[in-house]
Amino acid sequence: MPKDTSLNKILLIGSGPIVIGQGCEFDYSGVQACKALKEEGYTVILVNSNPATIMTDPEFADRTYIEPVTPEIVEKIILREKPDALLPTLGGQTGLNTAMELVRRGVLEKNDVKLIGANADAIEKGEDRLAFKEAMIKIGLDIPQSGVAHTLEEANLIAKEISKKTGKRFPLIIRPAYTLGGSGGGIAYNSEEYEEIVNRGLDMSPVTEVLVEESLLGWKEFEMEVMRDRKDNCVVICSIENLDPMGVHTGDSITVAPTQTLTDKEYQIMRDASFAVIREIGVETGGSNIQFSMCPETGRMIVIEMNPRVSRSSALASKATGFPIAKIAAKLAVGYTLDELPNDITRETPASFEPTIDYCVVKIPRFTFEKFPSADPSLTTQMKSVGEAMSIGRTFKDAMQKALRSLETGRFGFGADGKKLKVEGKDHLLSKLAVPNAERIFYLREAFKEGMSVQEMYDITGIDPWFLNQLETICKHEETIQSTKDDIDFRTAKKYGFSDRQIAHLTDQTEIQVRESRKGKGIQPTYRLVDTCAAEFEAFTPYYYSTYGDENETRDGDTNKIMILGGGPNRIGQGIEFDYCCVHAAFALKELGYETIMVNSNPETVSTDYDTSDKLYFEPLTFEDVLNIYEAETPSGTIVQFGGQTPLNLAAGLESNGVKVIGTSPKSIEQAEDRKFFSALLDELNLKQADAGTATSVEEALEIAKKISYPVLVRPSFVLGGRAMVIVYDDQELKSYMTSAVEASPERPVLVDRFLEDATEVDVDVISDGDDSVVGAIMEHIEQAGIHSGDSACVIPPFSLSEKIKIEIADAAKALAKKLEVRGLMNIQFAVKDEELFVIEVNPRASRTVPFVSKTIGVPLAKLAAKVMAGEKLKDLGFTKEINPEHYSVKEAVFPFVKFPGTDIVLGPEMKATGEVMGIDADLGMAFAKSQMAASSPLPTEGNVFISLKDRDKEKAIDIIKEYHDLGFNLFSTEGTAKVIEDAGIPVTRLFKLAEKRRPNVLDMIKNGELNFVINTPSTERSPRADEVKIRSLAVANSIPVMTNLRAAKASALAIRSLKSIKTEVKTIQEFHSEIL
Repeated sequence: MPKDTSLNKILLIGSGPIVIGQGCEFDYSGVQACKALKEEGYTVILVNSNPATIMTDPEFADRTYIEPVTPEIVEKIILREKPDALLPTLGGQTGLNTAMELVRRGVLEKNDVKLIGANADAIEKGEDRLAFKEAMIKIGLDIPQSGVAHTLEEANLIAKEISKKTGKRFPLIIRPAYTLGGSGGGIAYNSEEYEEIVNRGLDMSPVTEVLVEESLLGWKEFEMEVMRDRKDNCVVICSIENLDPMGVHTGDSITVAPTQTLTDKEYQIMRDASFAVIREIGVETGGSNIQFSMCPETGRMIVIEMNPRVSRSSALASKATGFPIAKIAAKLAVGYTLDELPNDITRETPASFEPTIDYCVVKIPRFTFEKFPSADPSLTTQMKSVGEAMSIGRTFKDAMQKALRSLETGRFGFGADGKKLKVEGKDHLLSKLAVPNAERIFYLREAFKEGMSVQEMYDITGIDPWFLNQLETICKHEETIQSTKDDIDFRTAKKYGFSDRQIAHLTDQTEIQVRESRKGKGIQPTYRLVDTCAAEFEAFTPYYYSTYGDENETRDGDTNKIMILGGGPNRIGQGIEFDYCCVHAAFALKELGYETIMVNSNPETVSTDYDTSDKLYFEPLTFEDVLNIYEAETPSGTIVQFGGQTPLNLAAGLESNGVKVIGTSPKSIEQAEDRKFFSALLDELNLKQADAGTATSVEEALEIAKKISYPVLVRPSFVLGGRAMVIVYDDQELKSYMTSAVEASPERPVLVDRFLEDATEVDVDVISDGDDSVVGAIMEHIEQAGIHSGDSACVIPPFSLSEKIKIEIADAAKALAKKLEVRGLMNIQFAVKDEELFVIEVNPRASRTVPFVSKTIGVPLAKLAAKVMAGEKLKDLGFTKEINPEHYSVKEAVFPFVKFPGTDIVLGPEMKATGEVMGIDADLGMAFAKSQMAASSPLPTEGNVFISLKDRDKEKAIDIIKEYHDLGFNLFSTEGTAKVIEDAGIPVTRLFKLAEKRRPNVLDMIKNGELNFVINTPSTERSPRADEVKIRSLAVANSIPVMTNLRAAKASALAIRSLKSIKTEVKTIQEFHSEIL
């Protein structure tokens, strides 16, 4: 069936900001959909609030709305654009929920907009827990004993029913309907936990519904990625097996493709069941993800759930097989059938051929629990990981070790890399094996070393014996390497996935020595193609993985090559913004006629799409792996400045081994980090910085603090995302920091800086070609200096800086770019205090604000920077002077606090945001209001405000508090703050403090839904009082906006005034750009 020509305009809903449970895999699928639909000649309208994704660049859709993804805003876009159809299945759960809400409100019907990709009934049937259960019973598939509840009373009755049928009261699994990443769900082992999780789940489900089901803990879990078209062609794209048994969310589990432990008969039964499910639910055009569970004792197979949309695993399945699920799904949505669409990789087979793979793929999630020390680090049915790394190998052993070294956690394989785990006795080890956690894979090795058998470990962990046997083989091979150190069998070691670093550790050599002797024996990696068809047909797209076999499938051409190093797995501090820069580099260099080579290990992103660069190497970003690719490809230049800290950490080692780094030299980047050099540079340029010193011991740190006076900001040198960075106020706090943090960077000293209190922080992105430098934008932070720049909201153009300071900032930025010989991008952070300018830090590389700045000014900075690195000049590229936009753009950070109940939400110098959103409007207040809507924390326009301030803030806050009173809010406060408010003549209702143990208190108001807004500034940043933490975390759990500093409270008041006085309008990014360019 050819495409539907009755459609002209198609509206695509994006997934909004990167949050836990909904990562950049949906950006990848959205980008593919935009490209696929434009290719077919449709006018594509996109709505997405995320500036960090390349999808919201103006060339990917015809009309791009960087607006909040809410039903109200999307309705405004529908009225303005009058699309013929809406495609909701490529924007994750956000896209699906928004579309379903528009269906329920009758907006689509009223405006004659057709839902394509999946109809409302199919979405309802797949997402609604009861409808799905009934559908499965109808087709005769087994499902867990379960019931759907809308109240706690109903949930208690269901629990009794299940216990009657199964003979067990607990554990029970709770799954809320229509939430993402298992949000609000969990496993209850007793009635108290059960009530708590059910209440939380009902709260978080947009339809107040939870599914309560019997526990299948310990069962094996599988996923099938399936596609179906209108002609009822069904194909399994990829089968995936979870290494962790049931009880761990699939997004948090180590997964393996294809399935390893199913018999052929079991696989065929599961394949048939998948087709039965997709047919019964009624997904006619596109991809679905179906999850199964199997009892290891009896073989009973159960259907757990289905996502009637492109899912998180779709990106993994696409990268694992080379089959572009999202692209094909978009084409099926507009009428094509699978047999009409060619497979892009072979160009000979149609998309109706099921992919077959002759290698093994392993995905390992990336966690950042170190950012949330009070969070529960155990893994359950609610997702907690922030990213993932994927690897491809000929065997499971090879792929597993490769994936572990791709994680960017300082590990180089399953073990034997010099990293020791703390094991405090047998009981500690057993608990680390029994309770799933981010490090469990490494504790398995410890257990093997302790002599535990595979059977014992299977009994404790439920991990299939096949996987445990494979891991035991790796573990035993360490001894073989150690015992043959004079004559290592490199080929076997490499086939088992051992890195040079591991072999060096086992044989007391350096990594370079191992590399030399390995190459001396002629043991070098060969590269194989990902071809979707187990080498039955020739692959046209060069998409490679390394192996140590005989066949080498690399291709050489005559074109000049440039290699781009990606950023590895997504994590807090290094997000999709860096991937955005890498993708731009690939596009820019292609335009200049270079052959581009991308190296990355992240399956979720656009950089690892098979058609982004000319060649893709899906490999870990380690010295060994990158140097191997360099030697195989011999590119004329390599870009390390775009992928965040990951490739920068490799730069010096690569350069000393002959790799030519283009753009700003790694030496300049190192120099900007060297305190002594940097201080001398600033003196030379007549620029100020806060007094500072460098300490390698507690005594030195105390000495420096005494000299420069408290408060001081302390951090290890060379960190990303403000890791282990804190503000301390006295000797005691400094001592405790030094004893815990000096470990954080043994080779690097600790930096101690005078902290500029109440200063305004400013971020500047600059592009320079060595002769000319242009300031991309000056961004003024809303929060005061001291909050990590990745966590604070920031505004372009600056709204409170004087002209004099703005000129000083631009001059200083250009002088620094010249002095550091920048070729490409540079980011500088300044602080402004009492009309004085201080330099905080300089990073001569692409920063996380590049996409936001580019979208605000309408100039693709990363693309221009890549061309500059390749030798072009800004004059010839037509970008020589600053652009001053007429509108305001606000970038706001998005946080994962909801996933870690009870953690404090106060921001500091260590980054905690997982993603960002952007609000754009001609009015500053409205732009800020939109950014809050987009971050799922919309500001109220009426109601009750609770205010509790630290002593230092009380007097300063009076004008802001008066503003909330003038806006018509009722004010509530505890004794100390209430007195200051009353003394200023503003009416306020007093509440009891929590410590008084008298009621009603603020927690009662929050639980009763009587509060609409909270302003609470913390007493001390290092150790806030437990009562404050309770208030802040409960407010966040109840979706009440909380402001923890006065500047944010002031900006919110301005935004609320705008919301009350002007109409919320929508406008495309293309229209904003046409006004400035």
